[in-house]
Amino acid sequence: MSLYAFNRREEENLSNAEKELMFSIEKTYELYHLLFLLALELVDIASEKIEQARLKKMPTPEDLDPNCRFINNAVIQQLRENDALKRYVAAKKLSWSNNQHVSRSLYNEMLEWDVYNLYMNSPTDNYQTDKKFIIQLITELFPGSEELEASLEEMSIYWNDDMEYVTVMAGKTIKKFKANDNSSQPLMPLYKNDEDKDFVKILFRKVSLNKDMYSELIDKHTTNWELDRIALMDILVMQMAISEMIEFPDIPIKVTLNEYIEIAKFYCTSKSGTFVNGILDNIVKEIKDTGMFTKSGRGLIDESVVKQL
Repeated sequence: MSLYAFNRREEENLSNAEKELMFSIEKTYELYHLLFLLALELVDIASEKIEQARLKKMPTPEDLDPNCRFINNAVIQQLRENDALKRYVAAKKLSWSNNQHVSRSLYNEMLEWDVYNLYMNSPTDNYQTDKKFIIQLITELFPGSEELEASLEEMSIYWNDDMEYVTVMAGKTIKKFKANDNSSQPLMPLYKNDEDKDFVKILFRKVSLNKDMYSELIDKHTTNWELDRIALMDILVMQMAISEMIEFPDIPIKVTLNEYIEIAKFYCTSKSGTFVNGILDNIVKEIKDTGMFTKSGRGLIDESVVKQL
């Protein structure tokens, strides 16, 4: 999406485009933490509702002896005490306080959710059931909420396409939690290492600087199409794939092709995966024959296999 925005601008400023790309990645990481906060917010609302029910003039037996499984969820307690989460939230000043309508609407959705009711009434009450429910809450209820999705789009233009990916990452984080973990349990870092961060910058810069050369390759292998008739997103996906194959010798060809075919399916049209796969397959043969890239290490693994669609 950053490449698309860069290519659509009349005045090209690569440095500014790179800064915007890195900022968008930081915003994705911000959303990752906000989803954990949202889970805590739902528990706070549940606690508030229980307390209000107890203070009724004529409380029912259920009001006086409520089901506290959700508010006592062990994983929620771990998140609430997590040092990494508290540090990040404090540094970025993250909160749902200005968007309480979102959390309250989601809370009402949760009350009607079959998974929630099964969890609350399950005869099994242990750490594993607590963890399973929080993973489902984040990876199923959150991305399935249309109101949450719409609200996030209003909160940040950078979150339009992030929800599915971020909920998966948050779910993977919770899966690593153990019952005896303390407050120092780590969350996922923004980048796995410096090499991971460099990959983002190098790929973006190389695609931008070499787009004419990559476009010539694409044009050469689209015999039935003029380049200006191909959707820009299709072209960008193929340019990124070519750049990754040429610039990163340790990444296997199969991995690159599979990745960008999936990206084409997500960001382009329903037929783009097949189209991109066919063009890239031909380009791979040419750049191998002309020696435009050499693979080393892990990049040598099974480079002849192309994903079958």
